[in-house]
Amino acid sequence: MKVLLVYPQFPKTFWSYEKILELVDRKVLLPPLGLVTVAAILPQNWEFKLVDRNIRTVTEAEWEWADLVIISAMIVQKEDFIAQIKAAKKRGKKVAVGGPYPTTLPEEAQAAEADYLILDEGEITLPMFVEAIKNGAETRIFHANGEKPDVSNTPIPRFELLEFDAYDSMSIQFSRGCPFQCEFCDIIVLYGRKPRTKTPQQLLAELDYLYQLGWRRGVFMVDDNFIGNKRNVKLLLKELKVWQAEHGYPFRFNTEASVDLAQDQELMELMVQCYFDAVFLGIETPDEDSLSLTKKFQNTRNSLIESVQKIIQAGLRPMAGFIIGFDGEKNGAGKRIVQFAEQTGIPTVMFGMLQALPNTALWQRLEKEGRLRNQNCNINQTTLMNFIPTRPLEDIAKEYVEAFWDLYEAEQFLDRNYRCFLMLGAPKVKAKFKMPSWIDLRALLIVVWRQGIKRKTRWKFWHHLFSIIKRNPGVWEHYLTVCAHNEHFLEYRQIVRDEIERQLNELLAEEAKLSSATARKTALAS
Repeated sequence: MKVLLVYPQFPKTFWSYEKILELVDRKVLLPPLGLVTVAAILPQNWEFKLVDRNIRTVTEAEWEWADLVIISAMIVQKEDFIAQIKAAKKRGKKVAVGGPYPTTLPEEAQAAEADYLILDEGEITLPMFVEAIKNGAETRIFHANGEKPDVSNTPIPRFELLEFDAYDSMSIQFSRGCPFQCEFCDIIVLYGRKPRTKTPQQLLAELDYLYQLGWRRGVFMVDDNFIGNKRNVKLLLKELKVWQAEHGYPFRFNTEASVDLAQDQELMELMVQCYFDAVFLGIETPDEDSLSLTKKFQNTRNSLIESVQKIIQAGLRPMAGFIIGFDGEKNGAGKRIVQFAEQTGIPTVMFGMLQALPNTALWQRLEKEGRLRNQNCNINQTTLMNFIPTRPLEDIAKEYVEAFWDLYEAEQFLDRNYRCFLMLGAPKVKAKFKMPSWIDLRALLIVVWRQGIKRKTRWKFWHHLFSIIKRNPGVWEHYLTVCAHNEHFLEYRQIVRDEIERQLNELLAEEAKLSSATARKTALAS
């Protein structure tokens, strides 16, 4: 069996980082870990080719070669996901689909005429699919029926199928699931509230394979909450610390974690000793009433400002997610989020309008209340809310656009980044010296030219850089890397403004038309 694995394109998003990736001559931030894991679970006597559409298009030779096309996607990739199903069907290929999007909205994959829907987690449903193929099944839907796999049996992903040079970081996964109950989150719907982990030996074997393949850049632990099972993650980190030291710290790690990480000093120290240098935190809002309403209780137990500062002081640069549009939210939420980011010194703020995702507790509640505006859902930063909020949507959208614009104003971002790195705990490991490549030097020169000479940030740029070198010398390279990030956000904030204002104007025009039509009917009736 010749299997073509296709990963659909993402639209421009907060994480697409085009301008930053251009600087270092790479195409994509992260690879499709799900598809290389699928390739490892399927029979190993099958042949595989993988095309990431974020790097390049599928060639006609690759379409011709394939007996079967497998496509995996998240909701944000919906448009190209459907386009690739149609492209494969046009060429007479059988198509199997899986991943979060088809699992959440299988009817949309069926409408696009996918032949096989391999839903839920592949460790359970892929063997069902293989058996059906052997028995000559032409179409089928495969469900896990609530069963969750033991991920300690998941094989090492087929990383060799990836075009390594195109990616800025590599992806690996230690755990699935999250113990919390946030109303808007679909992770607990897809993967459950009991975190399941791989064994330390299993994850180290994956790192061994990446090392053998020559990978020497960053590695992102894609767990939705890396510290969901603190006992097991500490067992991993104690072994990872030894592996990293023996190999000369070839990988810098980032991950996602709940903000209660700040209450576990041992865990933070272990992460830094393993060469973790950044963590994404789901803060959502500084408004405690909104946090309680959405059942994000883990963020209400301790001071959020103190928690973030503890994490920074431990040596972990925070990235954070924020949301506007919660029920009962008071006016000025956008400004409060900006103020919180400024107070804590969080440089990278992922900010979006609340979306009701299918099958979440939020979706079910809003459906009962008759407040879902449409069945579409997206988690992109350029999308209006898909439900009727408790305060005017126009006000929320205006606050959102203004806040996003302010967060990534060039001088404001530079100041926030500076404050973060003055506070940031210095690295506790010393990686082998690696001579910078010409591409890295060129990227540095471009950032220095734009931020240190061309723009009005020039005086702050040099003041902040020399101050970091003097006052916290161990972090200056990391600091400059994050300075470069705003090359993406300066452009992306304009995309956010244009898209939100366009959608809002269309919605208001549609509502005005409906209101006018209703008024005419009322007048005629009277």
